[in-house]
Amino acid sequence: MKFHLKLLMGCLLLSLTAAAQKDMSAIIDAKAKAILPKLIEWRRYIHEHPELSNREVKTGEYIAAHLRSLGIEVHDKVAKTGVLGILKGDKPGPVIAIRADIDALPVEERANIPWKSTVKADYLGQTVPVMHACGHDTHTAILMATAEVLASMKKDLPGTVKFFFQPAEEGAPGNEEGGAPLMIKEGVMENPKVDAVVGLHIAGGLEIGQIRYKPGASMASSDWISIKIKGKQAHGSTPWLGVDPINVGSQIINSLQTIVSRQEDIVKAPVVVTIAKFHSGVRANIIPEEAQLEGTIRTLDPKMQKDVHARIRKMVEKIGEANNATIDLTIDTKTLVTYNDSALTYLLAPSLEKAAGKANTALSIWTTGAEDFSFFGENTPTLFFNLGGMPKGGDPSKTGGHHTPDFYVDDSMLDVGVKAFCNIVFDYAAKKSKTSK
Repeated sequence: MKFHLKLLMGCLLLSLTAAAQKDMSAIIDAKAKAILPKLIEWRRYIHEHPELSNREVKTGEYIAAHLRSLGIEVHDKVAKTGVLGILKGDKPGPVIAIRADIDALPVEERANIPWKSTVKADYLGQTVPVMHACGHDTHTAILMATAEVLASMKKDLPGTVKFFFQPAEEGAPGNEEGGAPLMIKEGVMENPKVDAVVGLHIAGGLEIGQIRYKPGASMASSDWISIKIKGKQAHGSTPWLGVDPINVGSQIINSLQTIVSRQEDIVKAPVVVTIAKFHSGVRANIIPEEAQLEGTIRTLDPKMQKDVHARIRKMVEKIGEANNATIDLTIDTKTLVTYNDSALTYLLAPSLEKAAGKANTALSIWTTGAEDFSFFGENTPTLFFNLGGMPKGGDPSKTGGHHTPDFYVDDSMLDVGVKAFCNIVFDYAAKKSKTSK
């Protein structure tokens, strides 16, 4: 009799918990829909007033003022220009962080929209146009709206939510520190210690209202490679009297592709090696003394990343040696592999389905794009997913790509991102509590 009573009580408790979670999701839906006009207004203001990496001063002030108006604890000037918000719920629970990047790019916008950017700024001594050509304005506005919705639900909120408004995701200029590594260095993951970090990225080629995610390796690591080749200058008519760095550079470029096509197991994970800059020479009949190559390496497996580095070093050095050229090679790691913790991903997949609907939520394949969100996942479970930004019925092949002048986001369904984040916060706390008992 006691066993049956306990079983009945357990079923009743589970039923009440499920009903409460369903009701909470309905409340989130209503609040996200209600805040959408403000979200769009914030997004368009930020889009019209973009700032480059480590220069997001006004953007940071705009965010901080909003969070303070909600009664959220605010730490500004984090990692130079970033903002950390801390919202403590009235109920006990875990600590979850939500991250949005806030910087723009040196790109000139071509879209004919009322909130088009006409801003210009200094970038490494050059005056450049500035544009939110990767959707960070949408990420920022979505997180501002999420903060407002969660603050309005504080009495029901379990645990603590940290809001990471991160500068310099696109890379700090010159030799400056910045981005996720600097935020982590300055302690955003501690006091209180973060149990999980989530984030999203707008996808210009994915239809609005859609969500895509992938457990495990999701986005590639990004390494920047620089190869300085020193040869010997000579007249173009007598190449045997010199050491031609252009010839050496050409051999290097062609040979590097054999690492991708002949040396790495691309069935395991894809590898990309791209040389995007080749600078040398000043005149048609002078073999120059030096050449400079620069490019990027993308890998989706940490062991492969190290192996590719080793193969590149050996190949470049041997080609230089065979041609009597001196080689100066540097490989600078900009991001790690963005890795979605599998347990966390499957735990929170239903939260994404609540936000977008089951029919609009699906697994994706990995991408060779990179994100410094990856650094948050070095010691903490993370989940990073994509949210659609392409107008309904659009053609992805005709959509302006990220980091291009024609990049465009339809902001009419950005509330889906708010719903995703808010459902994740409540569902994570509920499931964390259940597994800890």
